[in-house]
This record gives sequence, C-alpha cells and structure tokens, in this order.
Amino acid sequence: MNPEAGRGTLYVVGTPIGNLDDLSFRALEVLRGSALIACEDTRRTRAILARHGMKTRLLSYHKFNESGRCEVILAALREGKGVALVSDGGTPGISDPGALLVRRARQEGIHVVPVPGPSALTALLSASGLPPGPFTFIGFLPHRQGERRRLLSALRAEPRPLVFFESPHRILAALQDALEILGDRHAVLGREMTKVHEEFLAGTLGAVRETLGRRPVKGEIAFLVAGADEAEARRTTGDAPPSDEPAARAVRRLVAAGCDRKEALRRVARERGLSRREVYRQVLRAAQDGEEE
Repeated sequence: MNPEAGRGTLYVVGTPIGNLDDLSFRALEVLRGSALIACEDTRRTRAILARHGMKTRLLSYHKFNESGRCEVILAALREGKGVALVSDGGTPGISDPGALLVRRARQEGIHVVPVPGPSALTALLSASGLPPGPFTFIGFLPHRQGERRRLLSALRAEPRPLVFFESPHRILAALQDALEILGDRHAVLGREMTKVHEEFLAGTLGAVRETLGRRPVKGEIAFLVAGADEAEARRTTGDAPPSDEPAARAVRRLVAAGCDRKEALRRVARERGLSRREVYRQVLRAAQDGEEE
C-alpha cells in the first residue's frame, strides 16, 4: 500500500545503547522535529533530550501497554504528525517493542522511515574477531530454566554462531546451561558496551563463566557462542538424510533426535529451500495419508 497524502510519518529511530554521544545527527534532527516521541522509559529518553536541549513530547510505549498506545500514536499519524519511535537503547522492533506499531502503520498506508543507529548486536560482532559471515541472532533467552534449556538443546546442531542478550541477574545461569548443553565452545561476551565500564571477555564458555562468577555482575550483556562443528551436528541430528528423503520424514527424524518441532520445521525448510509453511503442509498431508508421526 502506498503512503496516503496527508498522513504523518513514523520514524523508527536507533538510540544509544550506552554512550549518549553515539546519537547520530540525523536521529537528533528527527527527534527534534517530531511532534511526539514514543519511548519505552520516558526517564531514559528525557535524559537524551535534555543533553541536546530538546523538549519534544514523550509518550510511554512498552510491551505492557503496546496495544492501547498504538491507537494513540496512530491517531497522531493520521492527523499528519511526525512520530519518532525509540527504545531504551538500540533499535525498536529487534528485541524491544515496535513491530506491532510498524505493522499497523503500514496497514494504514502510513510512511515508515528507519533511522539506523547503535546496536548491541553489531557492536558485539564487530569486537569479537569472528570472521564475517552468517550468524543466528536469538535475542533474550527464556527466563525459566526449563524453557531456556529446551531452546539451547534445539540449537545444538546450529552451525552458525549464536548471539544472545541476557540480564546480569540470569547471565551465570544462562552460561552454565549453555556450557552443559552446547559444550565448552568458544564464546565472546560484551558487558556495558559503549559505557565507561565496558568489558569484553573471550574464551571458552567455562572460562567466561568462571571469570564473571568471581564478582557481582552489573550492566547489560550480549554474548555469542561458536556454532556446532560438523561432528557435533552429526551427533545431534544423526547422519545426513538421503537427498530424496521426504520433508515430513526429515522433520520426524529431527524431532525423534530431540529437536524442538518448530526448529525442525525451520531447519528442513532451510535445507530444501522451502518456506516453513510449505514444510508444515507436507507434514500435515503425511499425517492425513496415514504415515506414522
């Protein structure tokens, strides 16, 4: 749908993950020129505005009020106003609220403009020494240990490096679970990136956890773990399937090997160049045809 005349513009603005001087000139101009800034925590965003002498109106927009506030923001956009969407740090819609508002705005023909900025994800990767190439971004791990361990188990055979976000309160438990399930792989952890007490730790998962465990852990954290090598992938999923193995059978084989069903669908779809929806249709069709589940 093309943007409609008279509608405002929704700017998705990347903001500093720590150092307030990382705010771009373009982001400054957008925040200064917007009629409204939708933000997770008004106190944090107000600190950014105060540093640059701005007094733009703020509206709290977070995961607990997202649905209701969408209507308020869309009303302003329908009136032709410019609205900036920011998170507490980084880019909205990655591991922070924003996707719902962007989707609703697009459905109404409202112009959506990204204003890129700092990112904990790219900051960690750039300082990791990891060769350039594909990686798998997971974001925050589940809070509950059982759910966290199930997710890590589903990722054991993933050959690409895994990137996670975690809170200081759960990082030791998360690293321990990763160590037990993924093995003592190479890892790089970034803490308080771009801030005064910025710290990077590199080594095995066990070594990184041991270092952090010697002292209180504070600050926001991102860490990456090396992907599975070929031997680990074979141990996790079994020998490679024959090229003519039906997709439904491949999904069943992976699930039987301990892989989460959604992860199995995703992996089979990627291997065959199909959409996950198409693989799911084949699984349903096989079940209807009487094949064993």
